[in-house]
Amino acid sequence: MTSLLQIILLVLDVVWFIVIAHVIMSWLISFQVLNLRQPIVAQLWYGLERLLEPAYRRIRQFLPPMGGLDLAPLVALLAVIALRIIVRNNLYAF
Repeated sequence: MTSLLQIILLVLDVVWFIVIAHVIMSWLISFQVLNLRQPIVAQLWYGLERLLEPAYRRIRQFLPPMGGLDLAPLVALLAVIALRIIVRNNLYAF
């Protein structure tokens, strides 16, 4: 059971890094440091978008409109952190 919980922690760590990479990449694209006309940047961006958009869409259903400010990644990060705390607290129970 401990191994299963450690695998869940690993998956949550990977999700956390993917969301952080998506947020940083969106900032770099917004400030025109990265250009979507570059094939590698475009492939990475659209891959992250396809990976994270279903989760963001569900989160956006519950968030009020913020006038161009997207808080879905922040809520996703908070959810990942909360899940990590729950798993860690239960890890030592086994």
